[in-house]
Order: sequence, then structure tokens, then C-alpha cells
Amino acid sequence: MALTMRKVRMSRISIGTRGSKLALWQAEWVKSELKRIYPDLKIELNKIKTTGDKILDVPLAQVGGKGLFVKEIEEALLRHEADIAVHSIKDVPTEFPDSLYLAVICKREDPRDALIISQKSAGSRKQTNPPSPPFSKEARLPSVGQGQDGITKSIIYNIPKGAKIGTSSLRRSCQLLNIRPDLKIEQLRGNLDTRLKKLDEGHFDAIILAAAGVKRLGLQSRITEILPFEISLPAIGQGAIGIECRIDDRSINNLIAPLNHPETSICVKAERAFLKQLEGGCQVPIAAYARIVSQDSPPHPPLGKGGHRGGVNDSSFITPNSELIMDGLVGSITGDRIIKGHIEGSPEHAESLGVRLAEDILSRGAKEILDEVYNKCFPGINGEISS
Repeated sequence: MALTMRKVRMSRISIGTRGSKLALWQAEWVKSELKRIYPDLKIELNKIKTTGDKILDVPLAQVGGKGLFVKEIEEALLRHEADIAVHSIKDVPTEFPDSLYLAVICKREDPRDALIISQKSAGSRKQTNPPSPPFSKEARLPSVGQGQDGITKSIIYNIPKGAKIGTSSLRRSCQLLNIRPDLKIEQLRGNLDTRLKKLDEGHFDAIILAAAGVKRLGLQSRITEILPFEISLPAIGQGAIGIECRIDDRSINNLIAPLNHPETSICVKAERAFLKQLEGGCQVPIAAYARIVSQDSPPHPPLGKGGHRGGVNDSSFITPNSELIMDGLVGSITGDRIIKGHIEGSPEHAESLGVRLAEDILSRGAKEILDEVYNKCFPGINGEISS
């Protein structure tokens, strides 16, 4: 009998979640999906403050460690104070405490980064490039326009010299500084509303956020441009929601199984295998994006060279003609060095493809870059504390 038709033997469950507006949106979404399948199930939210939520005046990269946004929630799972934990996948380490695991990966939202420019800067900027098209799960995304020398068109190139850009991510700052070393990257922490408020108060000329979070909170009208993958390759698992639970809790595992999205799960597992092989965390300049396409489509050159960036339609399922396409990179904190890689293969071998891509990038100099990142204190970027 299908999982969705199995009788639920429990009458109540508790969801462990952070207390931010976005985290609560994600937990409420999981709750609503479970209620849709199991109308009589009682579900409560257990709001938990994590280390990452408590430390707001220091860049996360300088705090160090992994699991800054999940550790306390995992402890609640181990104490049976929560039955499941809802996370943003990009915050979840590749290693789990004994007896816990990532049981479900839900359907992915837009994985790209979003550029939001202040009203003052927008008024003085000549908009020569339109925003990127909406993210679609159709077989192919529209091609991104190419400028002189094959450079992808983006509003990033129109931002005034020396502009202040707010971001909480070394991954984003690394890629931005690689193409615009004149930009001043500055530390930006806090929830989404706080970040937008700082932008509106004039602390920054522009900020960069994950498009998925902005869209989930209904603030997509604030987005100036969705950054092309060639400009900003996403964090591992960006845009996807994960559900963690106890391995030996069969009832809970059966309960949440229908929320797993096979295509997203395969792609995210490839990305996380890439990250694990690099021994990286979410606060390191590492990026990757995997997608599943049909082999019947035209060839798939790497991103940045007119690369295929699509995914199969939501109603499709993986067939013998499906192929997993993945791009990844490792960069230096200052953005002066970025090593990129590309791999293709069967979705059945998703994790091994992620490992092979990591090994390829490591062999071409990424190991030296990561050694520098891990062995040194994180320097300020452009003279400022940044993360």
C-alpha cells in the first residue's frame, strides 16, 4: 500500500524549527503538507534559538564550526522534544549526530541568488539589462544573453564603482569580487526583514539574498535582478527544504516520506557529496548546482559557455534518457582565484558524480585554496569585516 495511504498510528507530532519568519514559513509549509495528507494529525511547532541566531555581531565565517543553525534543533530531536526538524538544506552539515539523518528533501524553489538595489542607487543607475527570467522547472531555462567577450549580461556590471554590497556569504562575495574587484563587500547579518531595512536605511547600495527566501515571504517585488548562475553559482542545496529525524523512528519516517521530491533529492545529494568530499561547510567559498535533463536535448557545455541549465518538468520522472548535469566551484576569499568544474552522468550515480567533480577541482588547485581558508583567520574584505 502506498505510503500516503498508510494509517498514521500517532495523533500528534512536534516540528523543531528556528524562530525566524522564513524558518517558520518553511515549518508551516511542511505542517500544511502533512495536514493535507493526514487531516487528523495534530502538529505543533517547537521554536528553538540556534547558535547562529544568537551571534549577530560577528561574521559566521569567523565564528567557525559547522551546524550553526541546526545544532540545538538536533539536540531537541535527540531528547525527543521534537519528532522532526525542518531546515534550509544549505544550513545542514554533511555529517549528522549518531541516530539522526536527513530523511526527506522537499521540492526545490528557485536556487539562484537575488540582487536587490537600494532605491537611491536604482534612481541613479541606467538599467541596460533586464532582470533574468523566472526560474522554471521546464526542460530548459531561457539562454542568458552574452555581452562583449562572452560575459553574461547583468546589472552587476552597471553598479557604480566602489558601491557597498551587503552579503552574509563568502561564496557570494568571492564570485562578485572575481568580476567586480572594485566593489566594497560588507558584513550583513540578520533575518530578511532586517537586511532589507538596512538597505532602505542607506547602509548599502545593494544586497544579495537567496531568491527562494525572498519569494517564499512574498517579497519578490523587491528583487532588482535574479543573478544568472554564471555570475553567482548557488550554495549547496540552496532553495530546498530538508526534514531531519531519528533513523530508528519508523512511524515518523513513514509519515514524512510522501514529502520527498525525488528529482530535488537526487540533485541535492550530488551537491552535498561534492561538499563532503571537499570537507567544506556552509561558510566557505564553495558552490554547486545540479539538475536533471533529458539526453535527447542538445549537448550541455559548462555554465558560462552557453551551458544548459534546465531541469525535467515537475510531472516527469527519471528515465533511462535522463542525465544529471552539475557545475561546482571553489574560490579564494578575495575572489582572485576561482576554480570551476563541470560533470555529467547518470542520476543513479549522483553522489559519485559529486565526489568526482570535487576530486577534479581539488586536483586543479582547490585544495590549496581551501587550506588557506581553513588555516588562516578570515581577513576583512576591502578593509571591512565580511562574511
